[in-house]
Amino acid sequence: MPSISVRQLYLDNAKKLDLAWVVGASKAGNDISHSDQHPTLALVGHVNLIHPNRIQVFGQAEVQYLDTLSLESARIMLDQLFSLSMSAVIVANDESMPQLLRTYCAQRNVPLMTSPQTSPYLMDVLRLYLARVLAASVTLHGVFLDVLEIGVLITGESALGKSELALDLISRGHGLVADDAVDLYRIGPETLEARCPDMLKDFLEVRGLGILNVRSVFGETAVRPRKQLKLIIHLVKATDQTMRELDRLNIQSETQAILGVAIRKVTIPVAAGRNLAVLVETAVRNYILQLRGIDSTRDFIERQTRFLREQEQEQDPPAEDIPWSGVVGAELGLTPLPPETTQEHSHATHPH
Repeated sequence: MPSISVRQLYLDNAKKLDLAWVVGASKAGNDISHSDQHPTLALVGHVNLIHPNRIQVFGQAEVQYLDTLSLESARIMLDQLFSLSMSAVIVANDESMPQLLRTYCAQRNVPLMTSPQTSPYLMDVLRLYLARVLAASVTLHGVFLDVLEIGVLITGESALGKSELALDLISRGHGLVADDAVDLYRIGPETLEARCPDMLKDFLEVRGLGILNVRSVFGETAVRPRKQLKLIIHLVKATDQTMRELDRLNIQSETQAILGVAIRKVTIPVAAGRNLAVLVETAVRNYILQLRGIDSTRDFIERQTRFLREQEQEQDPPAEDIPWSGVVGAELGLTPLPPETTQEHSHATHPH
């Protein structure tokens, strides 16, 4: 279960939010984890006794309200507040520190910090930060690349050439996020973000060449710290069975669910002589076109349908070629006479 300590939260945001310790530094190891998120316990927000937050923020309104209370009422309110599960307290807006709040934090060993930033800005920063560090995650085997500004995860069995394909794409100007192990985090309801484990950052293993430092070989622009996952390229061996099972028209888009998010998936058979880098680039370009409402497969099927309809219309006889008696008979629900019968009837009615 992802978790983070109050100390790490302070270190990561101290410069941006101008955070300063007041009391409770000894309890900076208090953990904030995803298990704390349930309908009655949020992560960060203004002081709330009904739906409490793990990080309680005192803004201008909260400090002024506390100052207006009598000593007995303030103690009752703080007793109720500190009876809740709480990791830290932050006084925002550079408000003057209520002495009673300082005393309670010191007695209950709750970290207390101050910030000159406004409380709405402080909470926006911390919510985004906690959403990233506490996001549900999974580690997958594969290579993650930034191809044409689209996050692409390349998967497949070992020894299929995923790293060699990544090296080819990097040499074409695309960026590497992670090789071999990819950490995926769900930072939104429909958003997955890929990151590289710290141990593997900047490195790419290629059989025959060993481990390469991509940043050193290709430069700073050849690596990316993170990227959102938009497309999965799955490599398979080009056997007779896989070629038979392959949907050549790709009528129905294939998807793969990761952490409850459906991701577009493209399967590419690997065979000798196939330029996989060009195929991956083309798959990404086709995905971008589909996002814009341009579907080549749909356009081809519609064109074929129009062609078949035009052929059927050419084969049908035009209305003026049908005999007059046939038209009348059709309107009356009668079966038209054969041509020879019609001619005989005409001779009998109008003899020479």
